[in-house]
Amino acid sequence: MGIFETMLKRGKFDEDRRLSNGQLLEFERVFALDAAYDTMEDVPEEVRTSKRYADRGDFTIQGMVDQWKKEFGEGSLDILVHSLANGPEVAKDVLDTSRKGYLAALSVSAYSMVSMVSRFGPLMSKGASAISLTYLGSQQVIHGYGGGMNAAKAALESDTKYLAYQAGRRYGIRVNTISAGPYASRAASATGHIQEYVEHYEQHAPLRERLTQEEVSAVAAFLASPLASGITGSTIYVDKGFHAMGMSYG
Repeated sequence: MGIFETMLKRGKFDEDRRLSNGQLLEFERVFALDAAYDTMEDVPEEVRTSKRYADRGDFTIQGMVDQWKKEFGEGSLDILVHSLANGPEVAKDVLDTSRKGYLAALSVSAYSMVSMVSRFGPLMSKGASAISLTYLGSQQVIHGYGGGMNAAKAALESDTKYLAYQAGRRYGIRVNTISAGPYASRAASATGHIQEYVEHYEQHAPLRERLTQEEVSAVAAFLASPLASGITGSTIYVDKGFHAMGMSYG
């Protein structure tokens, strides 16, 4: 969060925030969050006292929900985007992954979505949209995508269906996930193979071109809008069609 705040202050995100009228999108509030914890009772003492968490207040999922409710009230949340994951042993083969690393990946990358929808659900407006990000490694073997992240993404996709049903009936909201192709972001570099993935997709996908951030964000914007009011419980592939290929040609 400190890195984000510094980059925002230095104008590193200005072009990404520029609106069609030339003005910059402003953040009304930025809340601290560590998605590994539901409540402060779950936070180990060494984390509570860490300098990284100093002056952040209640940085748990419930803490964020409480702050949101205090600031904006019930029925105020229209769009929830779960764009986070962490697999401390993602570069390891599943065979070499420890129980601790495996469960950590599931906790932060999958269960956090369940927790957020559960806790934010009562504050969301009818017809609101919750969206997460997944990857093809949940369904097919991707070399180098390990550490339990494969299972975490599979769990996220399965949970999307259950959350869509249960949160749809209980709160009237929609839940979907986007399975995006590889993009060479800082986070994706943790696998050590991201450039290899990007080049492979570019060579073998039906559309032989690299995926852009804008293409993924456009689908997210669609799913978040009333234009997608009839879509819930779905995994939407945005990967130039790579997921459809059982064998590469040419």
